[in-house]
Amino acid sequence: MKKFVAGTFAATSILVLAACGSDNADEGIGSGEDGEPVELTVGASNVPHAEILEKAQPILEEEGIELNIETYQDYILPNQDLEAGEIDANYFQHVPYLESQMAELGYDFANAGGVHIEPIGVYSQKHESLEDLPEGAEILMSNSVADHGRILTMLEKEGLITLDPEVDKTKAEISDIVENPKNLQFEADYEAALLVQLYENNEGDAVLINSNYAIDAGLNPLEDSIAVEDSDSPYVNVIAVNSGDEENEAIQKLVEVLTSQEIQDFILEEWEGSVVPVDAE
Repeated sequence: MKKFVAGTFAATSILVLAACGSDNADEGIGSGEDGEPVELTVGASNVPHAEILEKAQPILEEEGIELNIETYQDYILPNQDLEAGEIDANYFQHVPYLESQMAELGYDFANAGGVHIEPIGVYSQKHESLEDLPEGAEILMSNSVADHGRILTMLEKEGLITLDPEVDKTKAEISDIVENPKNLQFEADYEAALLVQLYENNEGDAVLINSNYAIDAGLNPLEDSIAVEDSDSPYVNVIAVNSGDEENEAIQKLVEVLTSQEIQDFILEEWEGSVVPVDAE
């Protein structure tokens, strides 16, 4: 049973709400019977996702939506819990990862809307730039294949490798490298959450770290990395829901608030370019 409504309200109440539309306009788009708020539970990574949701909570409350935030430390459980109905939506993953999870695990999810981009960064305790990487340098990256394309594309833009021109770069894998002048050694069997620890332990010559983990560990992707992905990356972090729920009015209001000017300004001010809202110019 989904949690779109609070207290004893059944999931069918939301269906009635969606059907009524303007009949409840005075009560707020998320209002249930007798003006009671709709309860919406969203799973999210600690940073920046949960912090962005926290900023949106009072705005949504004014719209009759009680937002509950469940935080996660990995990239596996949020989708499992979404499919199981333990949460109503999640906010932690980019589009290629969402698509790969649906293809590999059979999830029937939908992208309800994009919110922000987290440029991935290259970190090193040993070298000050990518140009300084030596012959045979060890490059540590996550075991998330959905991130490999963005990492390899960034390294190709920096002139370190060349990918097979016939390959879709968003789906590129290490095996698609056709030129590797420095004979870089890629180690791609680490959990994304462990990459910060590897960097702090001075392991490898360079470590590719997702910005949410970097920021959560006190790193500034713009200042502490030796290279950072372009902010025009197609890897937009989205609100994911079970198919059909993207039409739910409470979900639509959630996305509307998260892409509002107020939240965009908060993202830009809070992370100073380390996190970029999708509609920012």
